[in-house]
Amino acid sequence: MAVGMIPTLDHVVVNARERMDEAAEIYRRLGFTLTPRGHHTLGSINHLAMFGSDYLELIGVPDLASGRRSILDYPFGVNGLVFGTEDANAVHATLAAAGVPVEAPQDFSRPVDLPEGSRDARFRTVRMPNGTVEAGRVYFCQHFTRDLVWREEWQHHANGAVAVAGATITCADPAALAALFARMFGAEALQPIAGGHRLAVGLASFDMIDRAATRARFGDAAPEAAGDRMTALTFRTTSLARAAACAGVAPGENRVLVPADQAMGAVIEFVA
Repeated sequence: MAVGMIPTLDHVVVNARERMDEAAEIYRRLGFTLTPRGHHTLGSINHLAMFGSDYLELIGVPDLASGRRSILDYPFGVNGLVFGTEDANAVHATLAAAGVPVEAPQDFSRPVDLPEGSRDARFRTVRMPNGTVEAGRVYFCQHFTRDLVWREEWQHHANGAVAVAGATITCADPAALAALFARMFGAEALQPIAGGHRLAVGLASFDMIDRAATRARFGDAAPEAAGDRMTALTFRTTSLARAAACAGVAPGENRVLVPADQAMGAVIEFVA
């Protein structure tokens, strides 16, 4: 594989921009247990819904005046796919050598308040420049303090969610994005599907499909927007009935679907 490792999913991101209070309320109502609000040294704020080995991040800014452009340059909704690494510096070197546009590794942190006191959760990320992927942000994250992020008290959810199963990216040209991912992860990580291509990363999959395929998959639940965008997040749950009860919708035969206009611009899908 191009990055010289077996790829893993670290987390997926929903952009709340300046409306974090509203986003947190919506996702708690959908049955996610959220961590206390985090404040990054980069200026952004977040809440996390933690699972066994990956998580959902709600990202935002305190206000429009002090916001990070990497957040405010994108609309509400699914905003990021973040892959895991144990060596961000090596990922940067390998991707750069493969001709993949990447920025220099960046270190940052956020305080985590625990019963025994406050400690800093520390990270190093390797990001692609904004606009490299029109649909949203794609980057790698190295955790230096995993014990401050994956904590048992944050890993139980009323909707039964236990993992990120994948995401859907709507593209005018799915083959172009698939070609970029092939350079990053190797061609063997991709396969053709109806309307586009699928990237397999561990137990998660990321579907790059055209607008017609998106409409066939999600119908009126999909957001109305021009251009490429990350459209939907899929979560694995132990109980479709619990997920449906939290979302206030009727369960389908094999999934629960929350429309984008009820989830801060992101289609939320639960599968068993």
